[in-house]
Amino acid sequence: MVRTRTEIPPSAAGPRGWLRRVHAALAVATAVSAAAVAAPAAAFTVFACEPEWAALARALLPQARVHVATTAQQDPHHIEARPALIAQLRGADLAACTGASLEAGWLPTLQQRAGNPRVQDGAPGMFYAADHVILIDVPQRGAAALATPFAGDVHAEGNPHLHADPRRLLEAARALAAQVQALQPAQAGAVGERLARLESRLQARIGDWERRAAPLRGRAVAVQHGSLAYLWRWLGLVPVADLEPVPGMAPTPGHLQRVLQALRPKPPLAIVVARHQDPRPGRWLAAQLGGSVPLLVLPATVPDDSAPDAIEDWFEQMLQALLKAAGG
Repeated sequence: MVRTRTEIPPSAAGPRGWLRRVHAALAVATAVSAAAVAAPAAAFTVFACEPEWAALARALLPQARVHVATTAQQDPHHIEARPALIAQLRGADLAACTGASLEAGWLPTLQQRAGNPRVQDGAPGMFYAADHVILIDVPQRGAAALATPFAGDVHAEGNPHLHADPRRLLEAARALAAQVQALQPAQAGAVGERLARLESRLQARIGDWERRAAPLRGRAVAVQHGSLAYLWRWLGLVPVADLEPVPGMAPTPGHLQRVLQALRPKPPLAIVVARHQDPRPGRWLAAQLGGSVPLLVLPATVPDDSAPDAIEDWFEQMLQALLKAAGG
């Protein structure tokens, strides 16, 4: 006998079969409801262009999921828009970047390909630290207008590496906290408390660092690029030579010879290059100066943004290296 669609199997017929179906349906509904209640809400996700902003995001919102696009071993001007970064930005609630065209070579591509409206320029989830502090080394209007691909990493807005001054870093932290509070109103109070603790801690350390850095004021340094220009200005150090012929261009033999001739009469305290840069030109220059000038290879940003005191540890590391070079 062929069963038609309207027939009910004998096992399901009668009151007991009907009750079994009801009980099964209720059990499924209860399980789905329980799973929904037990499932945690998606974590607030931050995409940080550089480690310093990742460290700040972790300090302000420790429960957030944080992705970092770059490390201290990389030049933040030149990053490949990899598929992994696109996927991370696509899922971000907030993107924290430097701005001032530092990421102009790769961030717009990420934004376009990620297609995340929350982190497009002008959106509440897009944060640029440079919009909230006064930048140094702003080129004159004529120089900015003449900027070409042959001029190197020239930023019309000014030097973007503001995080190397802890006072400006604090200004950026206050602005970032306000943006996080607007996006996460339920966490506004907790974020404000964490910001207050960070400010108190950093202000105390700034006073200590400035006191200890007194022997460095007025001392000369030879540098490579303006990655630490804010640090020099804050501590009173004077960059007297740049190993790069133009910003972002690798040192050339002819330029290094000119730098050597300029430094020989009065050697600097140290030759400083960033960890992501090739140390060989600086090493050659130190050797030509007779070995009396140390070569310092310093991280241009926090080496480990997940460390509890990442920002303080980074400034302490740099100050210790400079004081050691000065014999302090």
